[in-house]
Amino acid sequence: EVGEPFKEEKAVAKYLRFNCPTKSTNMMGHRVDYFIASKAVDCLLDSKWAKAKKGEEALFTTRESVVDYCNRLLKKQFFHRALKVMKMKPDKETKKEKERGKAESGKEEEKKSKKESGKDEKTKKEKEKERGKAESGKEEEKKSKKESGKDEKTKKEKEKEKKRDGEKEECKKDETPGTPKKKETKRKFKLEPHEDQVFLDGNEVYVWIYDPVHFKTFAMGLVLVIAVIAATLFPLWPAEMRVGVYYLSVGAGCFVASILLLAVARCILFLIIWLITGGRHHFWFLPNLTADVGFIDSFRPLYTHEYKGPKADLKKEEKSESKKQQKYDSEEKSDSEKKEDDDGKTEATRNSGTDGSGGERHSDTDSDRREDDRSQHSSGNGNDFEMITKEELEQQTDEGDCEEEEEEDTESRPSHEKS
Repeated sequence: EVGEPFKEEKAVAKYLRFNCPTKSTNMMGHRVDYFIASKAVDCLLDSKWAKAKKGEEALFTTRESVVDYCNRLLKKQFFHRALKVMKMKPDKETKKEKERGKAESGKEEEKKSKKESGKDEKTKKEKEKERGKAESGKEEEKKSKKESGKDEKTKKEKEKEKKRDGEKEECKKDETPGTPKKKETKRKFKLEPHEDQVFLDGNEVYVWIYDPVHFKTFAMGLVLVIAVIAATLFPLWPAEMRVGVYYLSVGAGCFVASILLLAVARCILFLIIWLITGGRHHFWFLPNLTADVGFIDSFRPLYTHEYKGPKADLKKEEKSESKKQQKYDSEEKSDSEKKEDDDGKTEATRNSGTDGSGGERHSDTDSDRREDDRSQHSSGNGNDFEMITKEELEQQTDEGDCEEEEEEDTESRPSHEKS
């Protein structure tokens, strides 16, 4: 016979009930809480009973000691063992296979009946045989067409499967670490009472029978009862307390009424401005007053204003065009910089190539200059058709030789300096 539980056993069971992780489910039409044996053992090994006190030994030292103690709690009906029964869903494929088997058996019976009737019809005329051959030829053609159609269908199905696989891979790539993942489908199960009522360390399931009242719920219930009694005894309160409560209640009522009036007034103000401006201006006073936010945040910001007219659309278009122009200008600048670099390179190559041929070009220009000077001297004298004495001719030739020598000296100096 199992006796009543001791105080220590009640304390251990209460600690387990409120500290061991539990889950709720339906069992035999009732809502129950259950826990797993291994988690209960871990919970008790971390409790105060697993630590030795002065002059006393620890109650729980190993997992085996915890299992023995939990067996005692089970016998005293704090909880009982349950059995997980997985809910099996009938597969659609099995149903289809059964239907196919039935259809095939029906076809076989029809074929057998046809064969028996065919034996009796062999005595018929040759014309019927010819018709049968023609029909068989048509059936073969139909079968060949069906097979070709099946091959095409299989090809199409394979292509669809490949596309699906590709889409799945793309979805996997697109998934970011911040995005929420899809929940994995868990197999459903139901609990049934187990025949062998023994506590075992592992993944065994145990359903709670012991359901004590938590201290918090007890305290909250006690406070609620006291508040109700105090409210019923309101006429017996002192006069000062009653006046204070009256003013508090009036203030609270006025505050609630003011918030309701504000909510109505802001909607009326929005409608008036919206109608006057033809739906272009959207002005909200205390926009977060009725939003799902905190008390202080419901009064922030003081107002919001939005302009939704043709100018707003034009501004948006102008902004987009300005952005496009900036991009285009930046691209043009980059192209012009590239062209300048290319021009600089070509000029450098030209300069390097023209250094060697500079002397020849200077010499060509010098010869041209000499010819021009001679022509000028000849035209400047203007005495081609006049009679000149020998002395004058000698003087002119001497002056021309001196001038040619001076020109040669001046032309040779810069060439030496360049070299």
